[in-house]
Amino acid sequence: MTALARPTNGRMIGGVCAALARRFGTSATTMRVIFLLSCLLPGPQFVLYIALWILFPSEDKASRTAW
Repeated sequence: MTALARPTNGRMIGGVCAALARRFGTSATTMRVIFLLSCLLPGPQFVLYIALWILFPSEDKASRTAW
């Protein structure tokens, strides 16, 4: 498993689904479909997406702050 960082390439909106897909070893398309299907259920999916967008560092910033 890799570190959670939003990639600079392959992101659609914020890169959250692409980061999660990379972390769990699936394709970004699969993760996006799972997110869209989860939006059919009641819950704070959009709030969670925005929170993860803020919390996950961008890949270029994560590489600059690496030890």
